[in-house]
Amino acid sequence: MRGIRKRFGELQALDGVDLVVNEGEIHALVGENGAGKTTLMNILYGLYHPDAGTIRYRGREVRITGPRDAIALGIGMIHQHFMLVPPLTVAENVVLGDERGGPPLDTRAIEQRVRALEERFGIVVEPSARIEDIPLGLQQRVEILKVLYRGSELLIFDEPTAVLTPQEVDELFVIVRQLRAEGKTLILITHKLREVLAVTDRITVLRQGRNAAQLVTKETNAAEIAKAMVGRELKELKARAATGTSLPILQISRLEALSDRGTPALRGVDLVVREGEIVGVAGVGGNGQSELAQCILGLRPVTEGTITVGGADITHDPPKRTRARGVAYVPEDRRVEGLVLPFTVADNFILGKQDREPYARRGVLEREAIAKDGDRLAKDFDVRPPNAKVIVGTLSGGNQQKVVLGREISESPRLIVISQPTRGLDIAATEYVHERLLEQRARGCGILLISSELDEIRALSDRIAVMFEGRIVATLDAADATEDRLGLLMAGHAEAASH
Repeated sequence: MRGIRKRFGELQALDGVDLVVNEGEIHALVGENGAGKTTLMNILYGLYHPDAGTIRYRGREVRITGPRDAIALGIGMIHQHFMLVPPLTVAENVVLGDERGGPPLDTRAIEQRVRALEERFGIVVEPSARIEDIPLGLQQRVEILKVLYRGSELLIFDEPTAVLTPQEVDELFVIVRQLRAEGKTLILITHKLREVLAVTDRITVLRQGRNAAQLVTKETNAAEIAKAMVGRELKELKARAATGTSLPILQISRLEALSDRGTPALRGVDLVVREGEIVGVAGVGGNGQSELAQCILGLRPVTEGTITVGGADITHDPPKRTRARGVAYVPEDRRVEGLVLPFTVADNFILGKQDREPYARRGVLEREAIAKDGDRLAKDFDVRPPNAKVIVGTLSGGNQQKVVLGREISESPRLIVISQPTRGLDIAATEYVHERLLEQRARGCGILLISSELDEIRALSDRIAVMFEGRIVATLDAADATEDRLGLLMAGHAEAASH
């Protein structure tokens, strides 16, 4: 790909980008959010059309007008969010959209072909199993089988490890290396630098829609890649002195709650967070972490058990009363739960306290006070642009998260419940969020950190609780929480707690 340009309105997403991928290699495409990496791959797969530039594939110039053209050329894409039909079997999903010969389908022949692909590439999954009955790691294998079934020679992986346990990541990389050994070419879009270094051959770094670096993996390191991505040296998290006291700020005992579908979501959860301590909650998504946060904040009914904050029972308190006790909440979906996107930055900064002085008097908003505090907080929390009159929905994900975090910690809370704090954020924004959380810990705030990023959990937490199927199966000191041990616990192997 040479000189690729793409504009969306006023945004120049790609500005003359070059990408050269050698046949039979694993090539990483990395960059901050908005750097243009997904846009570039969507052009290669035919989802977008470039404004300028050329694409050469296997020595000849090609014009890709849509995914069908890409598939016909032998290009396949495994998307971050799987595109499978849950009630159908593995084999049925593999052939969906490529039902050769038309109806009726020869199920036995399809399953035999799928098994042949599995044996060739070392991808183990039962062809007759229904998608809804298999875990996410196996569902991803089905997506890989789909593109192989269509004869793809170049496979694009978009954030392939986002929802996998460490063991599933290792298994995926075995498959990736086997695909390379069989002559396939792979492009990995990712932000996890450790994985880039572990499995790729070469790296292309994009920054602000332009090429920033071309690197050979075995000749580089994480610091060099990160510097190319953000244009500066990144700070290292400083070693933390223990600040936790014996005083619990949050105590949860035998907590039970139902999911939105009425099935058990929490099953006898016991947990303690002390002042000046970060307790991480690790687990594959969907194992009760979201419901746990919602119960603490009064957003989901508790069916059994108790929750206390600073010794006060808040089990059945509404959110407003819970927050009045000094509990701050940064939800996992900032756009849906944390912000009102059509509102300004200043208006979002006062959500939850808009009926209190100095922001309101006698039921009337005090616009001058709101604007003044908004500008101050936008500056204090490095919101870019530093203009509180900007509509928050127009900001990047990192700056939106700064608004939510700034609003929640500006009141000096006693307890912060924060869920997926850096989901979708680039390296620089992640660094900022981590520093702010450590500042809150240092001043004595207790923090319950729910994250699917194990590196984040291990870097920030004093203790780590692992959730599986609505239960906390183990709570470990951070020093004892190896990645392998956490991964086994996340997959339901409770015996790993005693290893």
